[in-house]
Amino acid sequence: MSARMTDAEARERMDEITRPEKPFNRFRWTITVALLVLFFGTSLTVDISPSALLALPERTLFYLGLMFLPPDLSEVGRSFNAMVQSLGMAWIGTIIGAVLSFPLAFLAATNLASKPVVFAARQILNFFRAVPEIVFLILLLPITGLTPVTVALALGISSIGTLGKLSAEVIESIDPGPVEAAAATGGGRLQRIRWAVVPQVIPEIVALWLYRFEINIRNSAVAGAVGAGGIGTLLVREIQLLRNWATAGTALAVMVIVTLIVDTISGRVRRRIIRGPQRPVDIGADTLPPDADRDAGPDLPNDPGEAGPRTFAPI
Repeated sequence: MSARMTDAEARERMDEITRPEKPFNRFRWTITVALLVLFFGTSLTVDISPSALLALPERTLFYLGLMFLPPDLSEVGRSFNAMVQSLGMAWIGTIIGAVLSFPLAFLAATNLASKPVVFAARQILNFFRAVPEIVFLILLLPITGLTPVTVALALGISSIGTLGKLSAEVIESIDPGPVEAAAATGGGRLQRIRWAVVPQVIPEIVALWLYRFEINIRNSAVAGAVGAGGIGTLLVREIQLLRNWATAGTALAVMVIVTLIVDTISGRVRRRIIRGPQRPVDIGADTLPPDADRDAGPDLPNDPGEAGPRTFAPI
């Protein structure tokens, strides 16, 4: 009798084998059901009828037609000036948040500070993260009034929490080697931070500042809706008070275009800071010109002192 099974016997044997049933994942189903109940439960608290949702696309197209058919190009200059004001508020707010969050980030890093200091610093950062920008804006109104300065200060104070938390996480992920080397040479605590920690973390922290600047541009438009200036004030006034849909459409288009341009430039700068300069990589035959002989080997130097082909790698 042959020890090998025929194909028919193998198929019959496979049919006899019963796979074990997949175990019931109680935790996954519990979380899924809880999320569905929470979703439908909160949906009942929102006063939105199904008919309003069905009519939303039609109403949206109607108002877009009022805004952009035809576009009011005479308001481009005024809209651009308002957007520049919003950019200024976002930029000043980002600088305020960056300056104030930078020292707090070192105090909130577990690898640089003691537990009581870390706990106190993180609670301060959590407070700034928990309070929305509009609350800081309201608190600052009696002091600075309804001005762009108020929006810039509110954005800056609100940015402290997020920038400090993310920067602390960057500091906690540093390579301890340079810190140990600085300590071995007799460097003090501040010297180790200055020469071993800051050079490692400053590229990523600067990238976080730029990313926060992109967020503050949008937040400045929302905060300006209360009448403090910028593109948000222009949009609210033209829509709610004057019902001038063409001017509002121009302002909206300018805001979107400028924001996209700033986001693109900021994204490139952030990638350049984190990754460093990129150089082309010599991969041999694929980099030869079309008319070159690809079957020929590389040109070897006749003189041992003569330099061979140079190869560049990303740095």
